[in-house]
Amino acid sequence: MKKMFPIGWLLTGMAGTFFMMSSLATAADKVVVIPLGGKKCTSPVENSFTNSIGMTFNLIPSGTFTMGSPDGSSIWQPAEPGRYDNETQHRVTLTKSFYMQITEVTNEQWNTLIVDTGLGAKPSTSHTEDEYPVETVTWYEAAYFANRLSVVEGLYPCYTLLACNGKVPGAGMECTSVAISNTCSGYRLPTEAQWEYAARASNIVAYANPVYFDWSNKETGSGFNSNLAAMGWYVWNRFNSGYGDGTKPMAQKQPNRWGLYDMHGNVSEWCLDWWDGSDYSSAPVTDPTGDVTGSYHVIRGGGWGHSARDARSANRGMNSPGDRDDDLGFRLSLPLGQ
Repeated sequence: MKKMFPIGWLLTGMAGTFFMMSSLATAADKVVVIPLGGKKCTSPVENSFTNSIGMTFNLIPSGTFTMGSPDGSSIWQPAEPGRYDNETQHRVTLTKSFYMQITEVTNEQWNTLIVDTGLGAKPSTSHTEDEYPVETVTWYEAAYFANRLSVVEGLYPCYTLLACNGKVPGAGMECTSVAISNTCSGYRLPTEAQWEYAARASNIVAYANPVYFDWSNKETGSGFNSNLAAMGWYVWNRFNSGYGDGTKPMAQKQPNRWGLYDMHGNVSEWCLDWWDGSDYSSAPVTDPTGDVTGSYHVIRGGGWGHSARDARSANRGMNSPGDRDDDLGFRLSLPLGQ
């Protein structure tokens, strides 16, 4: 029997046309994106690479999408259950394709780059096994990791960390300021817009289920949400997973259509952007990077102890860059052509 996927809407915008899913098609039918310039490319899962420390990245094509969640003001789209008031929908154009790590950074990857080379400590407090996501890292430590990996692979680092507190990476390193290069070639944290675009993988619903989305399940709290449970770890399956409490091994749930795992739940993920907690503007934007400065950085995705509403694609969170939590990690991105 052929594997079946749901098929659906055709969305056309300034930057491209997105084939969305709604009824049934065979596995041979792929998500198709017509990016800027009009050239077709099939699912970016076909374009990936694995770097020197075993991190795999999939290519995410440039394009336009609707960021945020529906508020019910349109008769065509009911309000998304669990949405917050800072998720006003607006059109976002990303003019450049980029690579996104298919999992969150793991303990093994952190240890290989930072601990085994004598540069830092093991930060994780939930689970320390190799295949679990690294957590309890500050934003500055995530930026340091990205810089170090860039240097190892001959790329120009993106971050200059200034006046740091003397603690080694993994032990609570904080810095008083950071300068971010606009011309760097190296690894970096994704912007908030890149993160949501990659998480949705051309999907417009709350969770980016690649096979089936159950519209009848509207659970937003600690109860069973069939859509989320298929894709991620949150408070409902915190204890009944077979893995024990806390973080879970990577890539044990369904990936989205672009081959990315754990975009919903397990650990929240640091993003590049500063954010003060305000709502989006409804005006369309191109390649947004958030506030120029601030006191908090965006975190996305929700964690193993969070409610279902906090793991939605549109949900926005924020932490001080020096914060460390056992449900807070990161994944990296890389511009195309490096």
